[in-house]
Amino acid sequence: MPSHNDMVSLAGGWFTMGANDAPHLEDGEAPERQVFVDFFEISTTAVTNQQFDMFIRDTGYVTIAERQNWSFVFHLLVDDEIEPDELVAHAPWWCKVSGANWATPFGGGSSWRDIPDHPVTHICLLDALAYCDWAKLDLPSEAQWEFAARGGLERQPYPWGSNLQPGGKHMSNVWRGDFPDKPANRQKFTGAVTVDAFEPNAWGLYNMCGNVWEWTQDRFTHLHGSRPSKNPTGPLNGDRYVAKGGSYLCHHSYCTRYRTSSRQALDPLTLTGNVGFRVVRQT
Repeated sequence: MPSHNDMVSLAGGWFTMGANDAPHLEDGEAPERQVFVDFFEISTTAVTNQQFDMFIRDTGYVTIAERQNWSFVFHLLVDDEIEPDELVAHAPWWCKVSGANWATPFGGGSSWRDIPDHPVTHICLLDALAYCDWAKLDLPSEAQWEFAARGGLERQPYPWGSNLQPGGKHMSNVWRGDFPDKPANRQKFTGAVTVDAFEPNAWGLYNMCGNVWEWTQDRFTHLHGSRPSKNPTGPLNGDRYVAKGGSYLCHHSYCTRYRTSSRQALDPLTLTGNVGFRVVRQT
């Protein structure tokens, strides 16, 4: 089981951030720009259910999903015996499920103990920041996250190179099949997979694309200067924050956001079963 001792030290440096060929213009990936980041350390995986449980037991913290007694669960992960409170009108594959939270990720009688090495989910930004405060760590900036995800490759859309499935090999946990009702695998659809599934990138970091979205500390903007910058941290104001990496629901027919440059603007109180986080240590 990975611990926070499993962190990679990155020397930092200049890299090309963003992309000029983004499939979703509203996401603000463009323009490509030269960005410098200082030395930092980043966890090799997203924070797991077991790691988050250690935080809960040590602090007694109650997550936002637990306080409001619901969160959104992807429809194929909702037990047949559970009646969702409602469906999201513009995304009916999301079910509002009473009792769904990090500890009972699918609602009902589900338990994180059945998936201790999966990424913790149903975590809003406030929950992630509370964990970081306890662990004496931080969320990555968007620039740090993207620098790490690229693994030293310049202008490549994926942590491993230019093709989503090189030689037909699956390199990440993204949607396979017809979205949102017909996953390709014949076994029971599980959503997220273990945090160390698939091969890591060249710097030893797992699942930087796919599996679950990951919070960053930066507020969202789609306006970027083209001039080189050092250690950018996003705008000072704004009511949405950047999540990176895509998730098990990303598919070219709906959400091609599984690229190293991909980004999404989320309300800090967003709670779903496909958003988690990883941590960094600043120096």
